[in-house]
Amino acid sequence: MSTVIKQKNKQKMSSLRRFLKTTRMGQPSVINGIMDWFVLSVILSASCSALQPNFIVIFADDLGFGDLGCYGHPSSLTPNIDRLAANGLRFTDFYTTCPVCSPSRASLLTGRYQTRSGIYPGVLYPGSRGGLPLNETTIAELLKPLGYATAAVGKWHLGVGPDGMYLPTHQGFDQYLGIPYSHDMGPCWNLTCFPPDVKCFGLCDVGTVAVPLMLQDVIKKQPVNFLTLENSYSQFMSTFIFNSVSMSKPFFLYYPSHHTHYPQYAGPKVAGASLRGPFGDALLEFDSTIGHILDILEQTQTINNTFIFFTADNGPELMRMSRGGNAGPLKCGKGTTYEGGMREPAIAFWPGVIAPGVTHELASTLDLLPTIARLSGASLPKVQLDGVDMTDLMLRRGKSKRGTMMFYPTDPSEKTSIFALRLGKYKAHFYTRGATHSSTGPDPDCQFASALKAHDPPLVFDLESDPSESYPLSLDTEPALRGLLDKILEAKANFEASMVFGESQVGRGSDPALAPCCAPLCQPKPSCCQC
Repeated sequence: MSTVIKQKNKQKMSSLRRFLKTTRMGQPSVINGIMDWFVLSVILSASCSALQPNFIVIFADDLGFGDLGCYGHPSSLTPNIDRLAANGLRFTDFYTTCPVCSPSRASLLTGRYQTRSGIYPGVLYPGSRGGLPLNETTIAELLKPLGYATAAVGKWHLGVGPDGMYLPTHQGFDQYLGIPYSHDMGPCWNLTCFPPDVKCFGLCDVGTVAVPLMLQDVIKKQPVNFLTLENSYSQFMSTFIFNSVSMSKPFFLYYPSHHTHYPQYAGPKVAGASLRGPFGDALLEFDSTIGHILDILEQTQTINNTFIFFTADNGPELMRMSRGGNAGPLKCGKGTTYEGGMREPAIAFWPGVIAPGVTHELASTLDLLPTIARLSGASLPKVQLDGVDMTDLMLRRGKSKRGTMMFYPTDPSEKTSIFALRLGKYKAHFYTRGATHSSTGPDPDCQFASALKAHDPPLVFDLESDPSESYPLSLDTEPALRGLLDKILEAKANFEASMVFGESQVGRGSDPALAPCCAPLCQPKPSCCQC
């Protein structure tokens, strides 16, 4: 055995002893009854073989481009996310594919625009008949043939369906703990969101079942306890990572957080500790969970072999005002195809592999699946992918393979097609529209009252000099714009020729009987669904 392997074994044994000792101090052991010496022997034997990289994808909810300390917010407390940014690659021009939840999640996991998989219009609900089609290949399903352990923790929001057929455990994930949709999709007026007993802000959705916490496809608690939720997630992720290492298996952890979506919540460890009120407390709790993940990676000596990618599903819900997040210098927010609705903070972190820095290259959530395939050696699914491999961009600071980014509205159709298109540093709006999610701000373009408006020729902005989309370029003053418009229209036509809309899963409608209920035979529903 080489000196390097012996040293790594010594480090692993030392760190694992510390970890095992820690888990016994007032906490249930995360090794689930396996003898310490057996766990250690399995890990040591695995160290002699080549290690495949681990993957962790962290997906924030309703987080704005300007909400993080590392992106310039003056009062956000996000020390662990800031650590990722300081020691990783921070993106300035990173996009999601839709300004609301379900479609953006489908695109991240499949590398395909949501129109192909049918996750439109809008989002899925507790009783939705549809969900992410089972013939779509997720990142988890991509990695399973290579022996990866896979887990999803948090907000799924890609369908429950009959007998839970669309839950993560049917989409390539070995394990799941979380709320299967948005945590406001159930009555919350009587639930506690902050200690000691501060009720959640607002009513949330009424007339449906209480929000459940699910383990695999079984309801563990209904309604969920927000004050202990993140602690449950942290413990679950600790167990998953530790057990994966103990079984010598590379792992993929997908952590789509509920933070910072309305209604904000936080447990006793962080409540009242931020400078931004309820939103800041929720963000701090999210950051603390990320810190816990980093601690576990260090304790198990896997941090240097783990690729972590952090981003968010869509922009801030400005209608919530100070409880709704901040888009920084970008225009509008959630629900719109302006920059504030779809341009997101993003960080790639891999110590010793990805050098710290900032990139202004164009990239998207679509690009995660092909990138993870390249890094793991997995075979790409034999379907039309919209993502590109970011490996050269991240590891060698090469140019992005992504030349364009398409902006679909929340309710895409083949008739209107995309609302906007980015080509290089330029963005062209063919349609603009406000949204309820972005109302209450001073910009009239963001308001719900700002109706659909077609633009022919399209509104064109130079996003490098005008990221706020305030000053459209003019053919009268920019003669070169004519040639640019030709390139934009060509890119639009080529994309539309490749797009085949899948059957709308949201359009399949809802059945209240499909909403998760821990006491399926109880009466009267939905109020009796509690356990």
